[in-house]
Amino acid sequence: MFEGFERHTVKTSETEIVARIGGKGPALLLLHGYPQTHVMWHKVAPVLAEHFTVVTPDLRGYGDSGKPDGGPDHVAYSKRSMAQDKREVMQHFGLDRFHVVGHDRGGRVAHRLARDHRDAVESLTVLDICPTLHMYETTDMAFAQAYYHWFFLTQPYDFPERLIGADPEYYMTRKTGLAADRGKFAAEALAEYLRCFSNPETIHASCEDYRAAIGIDLVHDREDLENLLSIPILALWGGKGVVGRTYDVLDVWRRHTTGPVTGRALDCGHFLAEEEPEETVSALLAFLSTGSTEKM
Repeated sequence: MFEGFERHTVKTSETEIVARIGGKGPALLLLHGYPQTHVMWHKVAPVLAEHFTVVTPDLRGYGDSGKPDGGPDHVAYSKRSMAQDKREVMQHFGLDRFHVVGHDRGGRVAHRLARDHRDAVESLTVLDICPTLHMYETTDMAFAQAYYHWFFLTQPYDFPERLIGADPEYYMTRKTGLAADRGKFAAEALAEYLRCFSNPETIHASCEDYRAAIGIDLVHDREDLENLLSIPILALWGGKGVVGRTYDVLDVWRRHTTGPVTGRALDCGHFLAEEEPEETVSALLAFLSTGSTEKM
């Protein structure tokens, strides 16, 4: 996987981030979701690298990136801290302006990155998410049942850590069950996710990520409610997933930017880049070539 990409360990101001870089052209940052690593982009990154300089890092706490102590308010896993890592990674590679694409947790980091570093982010693409604050404030029984981990992982240390750590492979299998067809995952990718997620430090860090999401992240999000983005946003979601059934995705994102918001559902579940890589690439190329999806 990732033929032609170079692997780097980048020391940021707070931790170390493992990233791969490949291709040539405008800069494009790809951010993975939970409970995965940058490997989730293995089907789409090589194709995108024919058009862009593609950077695919592991988020702090995930994969082989650093796992700093979260602190009493979990601030080390705030999306603000995680976004700062990514700005510094891109600066390390000399990439001062870039497009960012984020799936799942990576989409939340990408959203914060676009808010906090407006001079750097040219466009934002989010895969299968709506903004965190909106999703928490509109939670109903159906959403809570489908996304139970949003509440389970926020429980105090070390309740979720012990339960997940008792059988990480079982838990990983259940979470990747959000795919409409789990057979779309490459065996090599699943093995890599399990290798990383079997590390107790990763399990703890991922819980800290969610603990931050229900605390400090909501503080930051409320502070920014009136501070709208002005960049184009592409929102893609799984037509067989929870987000598309629960929200009017485009309408929600239009409340967060004065720029154009376009997008559509793909014929898959939660894991777009692995379930429908060709459609994901097609949508991204159409959007990134124009700065909007009006030609899709």
